[in-house]
Amino acid sequence: MTTALICGVSGQDGAYLAKLLLDKGYEVCGTSRDAQMSSFSNLVRLGIRDRVKLLSMSLTDFRSVLQVLNKTQPHEIYNLAGQSSVGLSFDQPVETLDSIATGTINLLEAIRFIQAPIKFYNAGSSECFGDTGDRSADELTAFRPRSPYAVAKAAAFWEVANYREAYGLFACSGILFNHESPLRPERFVTQKIVAAACRIAAGSQEKLHLGNISIKRDWGWAPDYVQAMHLMLQQDQPDDYVIATGESNRLQDFVATAFECVGLNWQDWVITDKSLYRPTDIAVGRGHPAKAREFLGWQAQYKMHDVVRMMVEAKQAQNLTE
Repeated sequence: MTTALICGVSGQDGAYLAKLLLDKGYEVCGTSRDAQMSSFSNLVRLGIRDRVKLLSMSLTDFRSVLQVLNKTQPHEIYNLAGQSSVGLSFDQPVETLDSIATGTINLLEAIRFIQAPIKFYNAGSSECFGDTGDRSADELTAFRPRSPYAVAKAAAFWEVANYREAYGLFACSGILFNHESPLRPERFVTQKIVAAACRIAAGSQEKLHLGNISIKRDWGWAPDYVQAMHLMLQQDQPDDYVIATGESNRLQDFVATAFECVGLNWQDWVITDKSLYRPTDIAVGRGHPAKAREFLGWQAQYKMHDVVRMMVEAKQAQNLTE
């Protein structure tokens, strides 16, 4: 049986990936900083909490990483851990860099130290590209990170590339554009929008405060994107891939779709709040996933309007059961 170790199993991507791998017959081990205290609510929502072997691991502590790798002896490692919010990274830049860049180098160094044929996936980010204007970003597009989060992800990307070239590790990064699901916490603007629209439709008189709604993003469906992660580690040679829908929409369009799904006009309920603007932001984000289509046979099954509809339906169903 193939054993996979998912670092950051409690997050959106970690939970969906764990389910995918369990369905494929894997033994799945997952880590968080404190497995005894974590609720693993996403694993509970997907009905797989008892099927994942859960361990505590501090990614910033090399000895902790080494102990977990020796204990689990994984064939595949998926590094999805670290601070995951762009907005929060402006408030916590040191913790963001440490959890992402130091965490990644510790995993790579542990794999090199053990000298086992472990395949390694690293969660890269489209945020590394910064502003690309009207151009779609592919694997050859230069990085121009515009947030502490993006700087950390860019560092981790080059760490992976360095270990692949210098030591022959099977290590690759997926440069994922925005991908959403009902498992997103409300600190992410997409879930904040969906949750507010559902509350207002149920009778709340609140107003939804948002920052810059003119930004454009390439939004996909998270369960689609974890399939790409798995496919990358099934190839004969390690490589990096852009994972995206290839289509970008304004945040305003995301908002309008969410309110439309609950029968409301968004303009009656949304207030633009300059205090929510970021110090620096990306005007347009759009990916060019041709390489993933050609070599992985992967393409996005859902676009932004589908994603919003499914998130709204899931939130409404959740509200009915609470």
